[in-house]
Parts: sequence; structure tokens; C-alpha cells
Amino acid sequence: MVARVTHYRIRPGKIEEFCATVQSVTAAMDKLKGFRVLLILRGEGEASRDAMAISVWESAQDLKDSDNDTFYYDIIHRLISYCESFSPMHQQEVLISKFARPQDFGAFAGT
Repeated sequence: MVARVTHYRIRPGKIEEFCATVQSVTAAMDKLKGFRVLLILRGEGEASRDAMAISVWESAQDLKDSDNDTFYYDIIHRLISYCESFSPMHQQEVLISKFARPQDFGAFAGT
């Protein structure tokens, strides 16, 4: 597995819109071949405007193929509009991963 890691600096007052945009496309991301998981992490503190996106893919080829998908570029274009800056995307190998089983997700969602 491989991960794509990107850092964002979100404009003041745009955190909610940034998150809403990501939330609006998560179901469609499941349709991309090899896509496994997406994490959007916020920097320390509630006032932080720094965010890191980590998407995990089954293979480097799947990640590369997603780069050629117009859907992917539309997402990036929309997210960047809420940002002051973002870092180049980095591909990294996933050495170890452990995610909750789907049947356990309810425990995290408060259900």
C-alpha cells in the first residue's frame, strides 16, 4: 500500500467550508480503484489552520491512476480555493496499517 500526503494552510474562516467540501466527495472516492482510506488531520489546537490529508491506496499504480482522474483534480481545485498554501503531494510507502473493522465503525460514530 502507498499513501499520498499533502499539507494545507487553510484561510481564516474557511475551515468549515474546507471540511464540507471534503465530506461532499468522500462517497465518490470509494469508487476510485484501489482507494482505501482518507484522513484529514488538523494541527494542534482548535485555532490551527494547518491540515494534513493522507489518502491510502492499494498500490502505487492505483494512486498514479487517480492522478489522471478529472474528479481528483476537481477536488484539489476546490480545496485549494479555501487555502493560503499547500505543499507538494508526497507519495510514501505504508509499512504497517491497522484500521478498525467496518462492523466496529458504529462504536466510533457514537451509535
